[in-house]
Amino acid sequence: MKLKYLLVSLIFIAMGCTKPNTEYNVQNDLDYSVSHVEKTLAGLPKTQPNIPRNVTDDSGKWNYIDYKDWTSGFWPGTLWYAFEASGDEKLKGAADAFSRQLTPLSQEPAFDHDLGFQVFNSFGNGYRLTGNPEYKKIILATADTLATLYHPVVGTILSWPREVPGVDYPLRHNTIMDNMINLELLFWASKNGGSKNLYDIAVKHAEITMNNAFREDGTSYHVVVYDKETGKAVKQITHQGYSDASMWARGQSWAIYGYTLVYRETNDPKFLAFAKKVTDVYLERLPEDLVPYWDFDDPDIPNAPRDASAAAVVASALFELSTLVDDKELSKKYFDAAEGMLKSLSKHYHATGKNTALLSQVTGHKPNGTEINASINYADYYYLEALLRYKKLKK
Repeated sequence: MKLKYLLVSLIFIAMGCTKPNTEYNVQNDLDYSVSHVEKTLAGLPKTQPNIPRNVTDDSGKWNYIDYKDWTSGFWPGTLWYAFEASGDEKLKGAADAFSRQLTPLSQEPAFDHDLGFQVFNSFGNGYRLTGNPEYKKIILATADTLATLYHPVVGTILSWPREVPGVDYPLRHNTIMDNMINLELLFWASKNGGSKNLYDIAVKHAEITMNNAFREDGTSYHVVVYDKETGKAVKQITHQGYSDASMWARGQSWAIYGYTLVYRETNDPKFLAFAKKVTDVYLERLPEDLVPYWDFDDPDIPNAPRDASAAAVVASALFELSTLVDDKELSKKYFDAAEGMLKSLSKHYHATGKNTALLSQVTGHKPNGTEINASINYADYYYLEALLRYKKLKK
């Protein structure tokens, strides 16, 4: 294991990542990001749907969605981050307006499990930055809605509460790795006026997922299908990765980010140990530029597409994880890895030409043939979050 860490360190040295104080100016990338957010905002249609989701060709034209899409919270969240980075009141007003488009999610029965991605990334950031009590009410109501998808026998939140190929709904209960990020909504609500039961649900979900959604080496499955009567795992599958046995890059990034936040909220050492385990297997297998191929086991590597979104998610997670570990050497390892990822994203993966997104070379659903080598709103959200976390840590 130490040899593998040494090899990763040598990669950082080869990339020139040994002098973070002088070699990387995060403000330049923040300025670039705010500028692109402003350009995107200026070009949006006035009528709905007008939430930008992706750019899939050289035209630079965004494709739009409404509040029901699972990615709907990333654009308002990006606006809140751009406001935080710039102090521009125009961005604050836009962030408020686009967040409010998602208000029905707090009023309607759960159609999807991604209410955390949708509402906590939008209204959650808004409340953090403004303290608006209206936002808090919406967040708390949405957390209660998310909790309705919890299955007490299985111990996890239901993913895709509708028919999806391969998951046997409604006969069985399925849970995907992405759901680890939605737990932050429940943790926050339980500590800010919501039921204590929301905390218990989040912890149980993390425990059951930890026990059933990973291989011995720490690599993750995308989906676990459970028997609703017994609560036992029936099968593990991967919808968006190369195969059921492969390490899908974005799925692993959700695990890294998810277990980092679970440890932050619980202070339970088993979650810290697991966060380190799922992180280390990811870092050990990265290509030299620290941005993964869409799946680590695609036989077409090095000709397979990359997924810059996974790099952005992991970079943001590792900046936080570096503050949670007690070992100074390990903390530096995680911080340097995250910094190296930002450098690589800045140098090789920024959107260019007419494209006003922040990042390019993002892979959404390759087996389905959609959003390959695209720009997608969640990549931009986590990239800007990582930049802001880096800036705060460097102060």
